[in-house]
Amino acid sequence: MTSETVGRVQQVGRMAERAVEAATSVGREVQARIYREGVFGRRPVVPVEPAALEAAAQRRMSPEAWSYVAGGAGQQRTVRANTEAFDRHRIVPRMLVDVEERDQSVELFGRRLPSPYLLAPIGVLEMAHREAEHAVARAARSLGVPMVLSTQASVPMEEVARDLGDSPRWYQLYWSKDDGVVDSFVRRAEEIGSDALVVTLDTHVLGWRTRDLDLAYLPFARAEGIAQYLSDPHFRSLVEHRAANPPAVDGPQPRPTPAAVRALLSMTRHYPGRFRDNLRSPLPRAAVETFLDVFSRSSLTWEDLAYLRERTSLPIVLKGIQDPRDAQLALEHGVDGIVVSNHGGRQVDGAIASLDALPAVVDTVGGRVPVLFDSGVRSGADAFTALALGAQAVLVGRPWVYGLALAGEDGVRAVLEHLMAELDLTMALSGVTDLAGITRDLLA
Repeated sequence: MTSETVGRVQQVGRMAERAVEAATSVGREVQARIYREGVFGRRPVVPVEPAALEAAAQRRMSPEAWSYVAGGAGQQRTVRANTEAFDRHRIVPRMLVDVEERDQSVELFGRRLPSPYLLAPIGVLEMAHREAEHAVARAARSLGVPMVLSTQASVPMEEVARDLGDSPRWYQLYWSKDDGVVDSFVRRAEEIGSDALVVTLDTHVLGWRTRDLDLAYLPFARAEGIAQYLSDPHFRSLVEHRAANPPAVDGPQPRPTPAAVRALLSMTRHYPGRFRDNLRSPLPRAAVETFLDVFSRSSLTWEDLAYLRERTSLPIVLKGIQDPRDAQLALEHGVDGIVVSNHGGRQVDGAIASLDALPAVVDTVGGRVPVLFDSGVRSGADAFTALALGAQAVLVGRPWVYGLALAGEDGVRAVLEHLMAELDLTMALSGVTDLAGITRDLLA
């Protein structure tokens, strides 16, 4: 190709960009970049259309990884309900409004964020991509999007914090049966500069996750997704005590199988230290057994929140609220925020869609604390609907994990940019210039 031809092609690319980008906005910037790259025959890093993104990720991921990320409880009715709920709301755009300049930023807990999106806490990311939280943190940092770090992470929170730099981060807490583990996790969350502590309420026991059960695959039993525990000094002390005082075993032991050997090797590889030393040590297996013993507490009550408040000055956000009565109790017990969520449909089959639960919770809270939304968001238009129903911010989960599986850091970044771009363009086309203007009267 001659230099003259290259110049003409580049000129066509700039023309395509200008045709889309008449004014500066995240929507037009992302849109223009995609169309400009198309002139050179390049497609987006990951599919833009949500169903295509999901299908591509399924082809890339192992059956175990796909079942863990995409699957839900029982017959998957709550997973479907979460997405189908958006179909019951229709946006009614307003015309002849000056929307030349738009702002989708939001302030939460004293920090101005560039968009209302947060990366929802999702565990065992190593199943999706070998770089796991490292890749996610770099993508979040590049866009300034808060990352909610999972207790079931594949990378210790301190390492993720280094990847995030000055970018905002929240920490999601599964409340362990062992108070020492809780205290240590909270202290570490403070030390890495978390802006808030997100207490997940709806996973004190695992739901009946049929897809995982059919594969008989629990990643934690192989030491996957327990990096926060393996890097925790208090948890390690529990492990060492268990290894030194092994529980009595009744009856004959099952004969080893190739699958059992692979599981043992996974435990050995994940446990801190040299692989060869771990292979001869009882600690890796003791760590998994200890985790399964202390994972989460089913005896928690509202009164236990006082225990947490005594141990941290961080804002406490409760994730998993669906009933307005629980929202009222949360206010009475002094929480600082609420996430309306049903865990993406992974816990209770046949539960109310998270979007259907949102308005009543918002009305009960009455603006006294931030109400965030989680479960079922697949697009910027979905986020617009949740914001119109009263959410102040939106947690996104599965879509960015699909991006991670397909293209690592670049895939996560692309998914987030697509979500931000669509929200921006939906605001423009609906006659809205900022998030305060996204109200219920814009929905039919």
